[in-house]
Amino acid sequence: MRAPLWIGFALLAIPPVSDAHAIPAFARRHRVSCQLCHNVVPALTAFGERYAANGFRMAPGEEAPNAIATGDELLSLPGDLPLAIRLDAYVQLYAGDRAVADFQTPYGLKLLSGGPISKSFSYYVYAFLFERGEVGGVEDAFLFANDIGGQPIDLAIGQFQVSDPMFKRELRLEFEDYAVYRARVGDVPVDLTYDRGLYATADAAGFTLSAELVNGNGRGEADEERRFDGDAPKNLFVHLSRDLVEGIRLGVSGYYGRTTAETARNRTTMLGADATFARGPLELNVQVLHREDDAPTFTPGEPEVSLDGGFAELLVRPAGSRWYGFALYNHVETDRPLLDVRLGGPADVRRYRTASAGVGRLLQRNLRITFEGWYDLDREDTRWTVGFVSAF
Repeated sequence: MRAPLWIGFALLAIPPVSDAHAIPAFARRHRVSCQLCHNVVPALTAFGERYAANGFRMAPGEEAPNAIATGDELLSLPGDLPLAIRLDAYVQLYAGDRAVADFQTPYGLKLLSGGPISKSFSYYVYAFLFERGEVGGVEDAFLFANDIGGQPIDLAIGQFQVSDPMFKRELRLEFEDYAVYRARVGDVPVDLTYDRGLYATADAAGFTLSAELVNGNGRGEADEERRFDGDAPKNLFVHLSRDLVEGIRLGVSGYYGRTTAETARNRTTMLGADATFARGPLELNVQVLHREDDAPTFTPGEPEVSLDGGFAELLVRPAGSRWYGFALYNHVETDRPLLDVRLGGPADVRRYRTASAGVGRLLQRNLRITFEGWYDLDREDTRWTVGFVSAF
């Protein structure tokens, strides 16, 4: 099953099931190089995808390495607790109305753990000890089972990113984000980033079907009644993809959910399409998405708002080279000024368009340096980023 994993390096969160994470602890556990599972980190090799899909195992059904003999057939304990740390540091120069230099050092500090807990079950969890100047808290946290009943069916429960069956935000090489996944409309808390719920994938007849049932309100705190989701409806996301030929993958997706407030109920619907075209050192990833909300500010009788957006991403990773290149174009817009892309810009706009490009180099398998230029086409702002990403 398709299941990006970060073994010797990527402390970048990847949600459940075939999308589970990997951490440098796995490289230590198996005494292998990170390149076994990665081309330019965080891109995965075919072996890396299989390792993730197996629940952080070399083969399906394999127990945790160095498992302790407890004498209890219902208890499987690894001989060590896999832990890893990721540290990101950046220096940025902003050039808009006035130039500003900013040392974002550190930008993020993560603590990660994951691995098998039986022949069928695995876990993954990571927490931001430091994120943009404050404690970020838990992001990915889930239990998952792979190959349920001996069939190519995986199931996870916990907190993960809704967008993962399409493209994993935490696997991207750019500092700039996939804006359409983070975009919100009006006061509605629905987006395609982190949420809590169930996530299942199944492979059949060359297709991969992913389905998620989630709260629909992100990863915020519980209310006074200790509920994470105060309304009854749950939101459904479905994604279907297929590899047509080697290097070409197409996918379609749909999202339906309802959010209730005291004054009104909003209905959110989304339809999307995504594709990957890869040949030699080049890879092109494309995402398009259409969204509609019928009560975006929870005002009775208000007009419906539509959102259209997507991104195009080009990756260049020459075989055998420690250099890589990337470019990303984001475009998100609504028909009313209710767009919030949650990226530090205006929270009440109609359009967000950015272009970024850069190069990077692996200094070691678990340490890379990146250079990126970014431009906001509407605000005419420029940002230059130099940074290090490390994991150990």
